[in-house]
Amino acid sequence: MATFTDLSHINVRGGDGGAGCMSFRREAHVPKGGPDGGDGGNGGSVIITTDPQLSSLIDYRYKHHFRAQRGTHGQGARKHGRDGEDLVLRVPLGTVVRELDPATQTPLYEIADLTQPNESVVVAPGGKGGRGNIHFVTPVRRAPAFAEKGEPATEHWIELEMKLMADAALVGMPSVGKSSIIARISAARPKIADYPFTTLIPNLGVVRTPDGQSFVAADVPGLIEGASEGRGLGHQFLRHIERTALILHVVDMTGGFEDRDPVEDYHTINAELAAYATELAVRPQIVVANKCDMPGVEEAVEALRSAAEADGYPFFAISALTGEGIDRLVLQTASHVAKLRAESAAEVPAQEGLSEVWEKRRASRDKRIEVTCEEPGVWRVSGTNIERMVVQTDWDNDEAVDYLQRRFTRLKLEELLAGAGCAYGDEVRILGYAFTFEGTKDPEDQDDLVAEED
Repeated sequence: MATFTDLSHINVRGGDGGAGCMSFRREAHVPKGGPDGGDGGNGGSVIITTDPQLSSLIDYRYKHHFRAQRGTHGQGARKHGRDGEDLVLRVPLGTVVRELDPATQTPLYEIADLTQPNESVVVAPGGKGGRGNIHFVTPVRRAPAFAEKGEPATEHWIELEMKLMADAALVGMPSVGKSSIIARISAARPKIADYPFTTLIPNLGVVRTPDGQSFVAADVPGLIEGASEGRGLGHQFLRHIERTALILHVVDMTGGFEDRDPVEDYHTINAELAAYATELAVRPQIVVANKCDMPGVEEAVEALRSAAEADGYPFFAISALTGEGIDRLVLQTASHVAKLRAESAAEVPAQEGLSEVWEKRRASRDKRIEVTCEEPGVWRVSGTNIERMVVQTDWDNDEAVDYLQRRFTRLKLEELLAGAGCAYGDEVRILGYAFTFEGTKDPEDQDDLVAEED
């Protein structure tokens, strides 16, 4: 049997951008052809996209590092570099993508929740290609002898968590007959045996009614008291109940091997669902009393019926073994699912594409510039955009460094440093470079920062 994987941590990196070219046109009888350096190609991006044919994250169980192709360098004669190819990673429907803390590997925030077929999100944008020297011509700088380096790509760890996209989930204690029910009502063929935790992975089955309705049912491995805290298989599979529109709460009327009280089991499972996620406490539910063909269970069935009706839940007494009550349960479930689907469709507003939303958030974060004091007289400047400017600068070229300092001036970096408390003569660090702060000066003066490499 194929391995089932519903949680993976992977490292993704876009392709680096290619370097821009510093070149001048050279032709016979054209003594001053001017700059003609082409741009570097953009690096490819890593893109997560859903594939309805997939049912597990098994592709990411053993391989954890994924890299997109880098862009090629620009050339003379205005020849631009080729863009790198994107790397597309396919995941099942219902996959949640989260940013991870690189040190602790704990989730920081959610990037995307992919629930539609062929839905995509860019998780590691490729680096931008560096600009050739044709871009730096000005009325006073007619022959720029510098170009930009390519931008290094984004690299980070992300979490992929798959949550089953089912209409109805069968939940309950171990060995209450969930697998037997899904085997009877659908074409799914889960492993069935008379011992607890026979089901170790969720099973999906498509259920069709005689009148043409259909729904997807999920057989979730058995839960026990303390499942919301990780006991048994709880934390591994409670996630698969979160997306279901309807809960089919299956209770064993015989009490199982431990001769448990069915009503107590019913309340225990509901308490665990509520403890795991508060919204599960108000999720629509149908209570299913199974094994009603066994002798001596009549009193237990009526007690459970009273408890379910007191909570406002529909109640069905069935036998997965003989098929008693199964048809009525299927029809009621299909009708309930259709109603919930209609309500859900009416409530969902039009949304922007995930990639567009994610890109807006990323662009907003990239613009931020933070100034922190590392020690007396030493300041650290950080921020994606300003660090990108630094790494794309050719530090062996005085014209390139001079251009970077002008960009710092346009960003009002000197004012930010002065406002944070940076004084004349203090050291300012950006990545692996250090600058001596000379304070804000008159705009007619020369640049305020004198750069030197660490």
